Amino acid sequence: MTSLMLALAITASQILLGLAMACAAFRMLRGPRAQDRVLGLDTLYLTAMLLLLTYGIQTGRTLYFEAALVIALLGFVGTVALGKFLMRGEVIE
Repeated sequence: MTSLMLALAITASQILLGLAMACAAFRMLRGPRAQDRVLGLDTLYLTAMLLLLTYGIQTGRTLYFEAALVIALLGFVGTVALGKFLMRGEVIE
């Protein structure tokens, strides 16, 4: 009973995360300003990381957790770099 409930919850969360990724991709492609596109990209990498985590929980493999960690680190650095570029017009001082 408990494993069935966990499997259903993980599947439901994966479906909802896929829907969130579609909304973030729409915002990233359609956003009228550059800030909207950066926010869409930030949301896209975050939901991709969460989707990998839920898939890792579902399969029981640790490789997905490591991949999610790498995505989180690279996404954070990319968001900071894009934010700095939008504020100052340059990334490296």
